[in-house]
Amino acid sequence: MTRRPPGPEQLWLVRHGESQGNLADARAHELGVDRLDLDVRDPDVPLSPTGEQQADALGRWLAAQHEPPTAVLSSPFVRAADTARRAAAGLGLPVRFDERLRERDFGAFDGMTSHGIRERYPEEAERRQLLGKFWYRPPGGESWADVALRVRSVLATEALRHDGERLLLVSHQAVVMVFRYVLEELDEQHLLEIDRQEQVANTSVTRYRAAGESWSLQAFNSVEHLADTPVTEEPDVPHP
Repeated sequence: MTRRPPGPEQLWLVRHGESQGNLADARAHELGVDRLDLDVRDPDVPLSPTGEQQADALGRWLAAQHEPPTAVLSSPFVRAADTARRAAAGLGLPVRFDERLRERDFGAFDGMTSHGIRERYPEEAERRQLLGKFWYRPPGGESWADVALRVRSVLATEALRHDGERLLLVSHQAVVMVFRYVLEELDEQHLLEIDRQEQVANTSVTRYRAAGESWSLQAFNSVEHLADTPVTEEPDVPHP
């Protein structure tokens, strides 16, 4: 019998809880303004009170699972880090942080709304339309393809460290989607079709089980743990 490659037995991918940035983005779009009303860096944006409730609900649900995660790795951005800490508390697990799980870098467009980008940078909005969401890289920022390099690096370096474990990864919307692209070996069109059909909810769970040299998707964007807590789906960042 051929032994499977070293690596986790299961992967649990979680988007952070609702953040103050999600709320600011929703308000900015309602008002039709160019920028989000935030006075902190994107890495420092905290959870909203609802986001804290979501993270606590996730932690209770994880602790009740028959096979809960055995290790936790998180983006160091505050909204993800606090989600991870709250979720891991009931499991009695420490949280390690890895910058490769951080939010996609929006470069010069950080903190701007889609309306603001179209108004101030019409040529970039046209370029994004031409290249498509997967390949377009904002000035000084990252494309989804760039995020895929980070995801592949995480999977490669963490395989031996977490061999046979059930690894919980707390990250951001685009990063969760790109994990699907990498783990399932999707093409650009299939990934973007999934993205069009379903937006990744705050603290939603996407779970994989190792199947030989591939991965079997067990759940995508599950929010069953939020039965008594609001479900929110605000985008992480705007786009033109």
